[in-house]
Amino acid sequence: MTELITILGPTASGKTSLAAQVACAIGAEVISADSRQVFRGMNIGTGKDLDDYIIGNRKIQYYMIDVAEPGTEFSVFNFMVGFRKAFSEIRQRGNVALLCGGTGLYIEAALKGYEMAEVPVNQELRKEWETLDDATLIKLLRSVKKLHNTTDTDTRERLLRALEIEFYKQEKHSVTAEPDFRNSPVFGLKYERQLERERITQRLKMRIDAGMAHEVKQLLADGISPSRLEQYGLEYRYVTRYISGDISYDEMFGQLNTAIRQFAKRQMTWFRRMERSGINIHWLRGEDGIKKNTETILQCID
Repeated sequence: MTELITILGPTASGKTSLAAQVACAIGAEVISADSRQVFRGMNIGTGKDLDDYIIGNRKIQYYMIDVAEPGTEFSVFNFMVGFRKAFSEIRQRGNVALLCGGTGLYIEAALKGYEMAEVPVNQELRKEWETLDDATLIKLLRSVKKLHNTTDTDTRERLLRALEIEFYKQEKHSVTAEPDFRNSPVFGLKYERQLERERITQRLKMRIDAGMAHEVKQLLADGISPSRLEQYGLEYRYVTRYISGDISYDEMFGQLNTAIRQFAKRQMTWFRRMERSGINIHWLRGEDGIKKNTETILQCID
């Protein structure tokens, strides 16, 4: 049997539940590929859904969840260090690793075996960029990197960091390294567009009812600044604005609902780009149900 299986999909597709069922069936262990679930205390807003990892009286082992303090930086380099460590431990026990998530950058880095260097702060370059406005810096970044989303340009600090990394890579000639999992089985889970939109709205209501605003208030009380929370995007951005009194509850819900739907579209754009780059994704219909999709995966990897 393969050493690594990947289950990916846009937000609200139910990929965690599916991954847990597959892991239970074959004795696999799950490595999460979610850029926000790594942070402790950010549970409801990131949709950790830890109950999904409990099936009957069995608890599925998972990794890369709750491994960093909120408010700190966590990069793809940090993810690759954690991924490789978790993969090694899982394989030493003779088990299959199951990579599951929706952060395309993390998944692609793991599958292609990116060798990520820990990039130091370049004070010389930063001093040079101090006099440039954001529009000029974005233009500079576009000249050295294709921008597939707005993550690198959300804030000036992220923009500077993205430039720093790209210039470092040019100097150090960072390359891919073993292991390479491009030919391992990759499954994608998605729903038809209208049903996806309905699921996003329903899940948002559930998260709000579960205490998402209280979670954000607690993070603020723990000393994380509103501006830092907003950098995490989506739920944390709009709920922080609501708590701060900048927008009303209805504005928060409507704007956040729209933002999550747009985010799901960007995730699918990333996954399609992965396919064009040579990663074969076997797409499953969420409408077929978790039982049938689990059976399909098991048949494919048998």
